[in-house]
Amino acid sequence: MSVRHGQGDGGAAAVVSPCVNICKMEEGLCVGCFRTIDEIARWAAIGDADKRLILAAVAQRRTLPDPESDMTCNCSDV
Repeated sequence: MSVRHGQGDGGAAAVVSPCVNICKMEEGLCVGCFRTIDEIARWAAIGDADKRLILAAVAQRRTLPDPESDMTCNCSDV
């Protein structure tokens, strides 16, 4: 998780946005940052605790298999 020290509430570490400037929505998620449109829209207005919850959800989404990826076996000995 990325943080910026010396910013935010009383000098505490501020949570940095996961945005990577690849802003394209597919099946309800941004392909760049894996957030929903609601999470993206709320980001600037929510506190760090809620941002950390979103980052946890993003981390979980990143581990899910890509439904568009080719999952076929390329084994030559079949």
